[in-house]
Amino acid sequence: MTINTMAKGGARREQLACFRKMEKVIVAMQDPDMGMKMRNQRLLITVIPHAMTGTDIVEWLIQKYNINEEEALHLGGLLVKYGYIYPLKEPRSLLLRPDESPYRFQAPYFWTSTRWPASELDYAIYLAKKNIRKQGELMEYEKENYSQLHKRINHTWDFVVMQAREQLRAAKQRRKADRIVLECQEQAYWLINRPPPGAHAVLDMGPERGNSLNSRVTLNADHYKREIENCKKALVRNRVKSSICLEGFVKYSEQYQNHDPIMLGCLPSNPWISDDTTHWTINSDTANTPTRLRVERWSFSFMELLSDSIGLREFTLYLEKEFSGENLHFWLACEDLRHGETSKIQQKVDEVFKQFLAPGAARWVNIDSKTMEKTLVGIKRPHRFVMDDAQMHIYFLMKKDSYPRYLKSDLYKNMLARAIVPQETKKSVFPFMRRQRHSSPSPAQSVAQATDEDGRGNGAGQAGSNLSTGSQV
Repeated sequence: MTINTMAKGGARREQLACFRKMEKVIVAMQDPDMGMKMRNQRLLITVIPHAMTGTDIVEWLIQKYNINEEEALHLGGLLVKYGYIYPLKEPRSLLLRPDESPYRFQAPYFWTSTRWPASELDYAIYLAKKNIRKQGELMEYEKENYSQLHKRINHTWDFVVMQAREQLRAAKQRRKADRIVLECQEQAYWLINRPPPGAHAVLDMGPERGNSLNSRVTLNADHYKREIENCKKALVRNRVKSSICLEGFVKYSEQYQNHDPIMLGCLPSNPWISDDTTHWTINSDTANTPTRLRVERWSFSFMELLSDSIGLREFTLYLEKEFSGENLHFWLACEDLRHGETSKIQQKVDEVFKQFLAPGAARWVNIDSKTMEKTLVGIKRPHRFVMDDAQMHIYFLMKKDSYPRYLKSDLYKNMLARAIVPQETKKSVFPFMRRQRHSSPSPAQSVAQATDEDGRGNGAGQAGSNLSTGSQV
């Protein structure tokens, strides 16, 4: 993912999607209950508080996201490379070592998504502090940057030195452990915003693809002519009318209205405002007999049937009776391949091919020759989406043929007849409260009741005025 790109007009803009995902992981790692357990770590003779080791990071990622060690090490390495975790033992190297090396979480102030501008003045103050603290501590590229900044902002160099000395004076009043933490923290930030020559610039290149200067668009007359031609073609392109979209939304809302617990309430009672958990029990995946509303929802769409555990079980039973159960088993195997572990992709691709696609397979599925050729080419370099074409072919085959026949079958009709229709409980939340027919309060009903009361009030007022006028006459 390219992080920095060229927006319209040549201005740079940031794409922060990958940063937000990393920050969610960091927030989860710092959760006081389910996050990592922080403890004191020894760095030579100094005790660093609230730190963790590289081994702790890898083990937590494996346990939290159910991934293997290689994937956890790669994910942890990205978090260190992008500055969300910084090392204390070797602060010049933003690498994750799966050993007892100490690490700490970067402060949110230094996160890249905060867009704190890394100005030349701040960088000059940082280099001046390092140069004053210890002569010869600067690396070669830092010395070169230091001399260039001295020439470029020579008019404010006295301010740079004054700020550097003042920050060093304030740092001496802190404990040694706090000084080490702040130095490593600041150094990690500048390694990302001012990387050494030849190092991976994480602000210019994403995890996979670089932002090459050669791929940037030159803003000239030919470019704008192409833009105009593309806009003209877009004007004559067929698009879905808004009226058709609105009809689809209305149809969807009408279809799911009776199944919306907010609009019509929960039966037998609302478990969120009462102590009765029957609603959750009868709608759980382990329920023996589903509710009628749940069974009716299977007829709304094919995915509604497949996403319900009981519906999937009943549909599997139907397909086994129709001698076409291999289609559903193949679709489920492809779903497991798509969302499974990366380390097992090669193994799962081989198993799916041998069980469903190979000549003489035990559960051979019937797909067209064009799809089979494309799948065989993709198997030579397996990945998690290599079976997508074959899976989509089988999916539409079940959707257009097996699914309509299942809805007309006796198996579905009998299930619909045996489904539970829960009755509303008469017990109210509090003894002094009276519930209406719907145990769950509905915003739509409250608005309708208020409208009816206003209408009755206006009618009564108008009738009273007519009576007074008649008596005067």
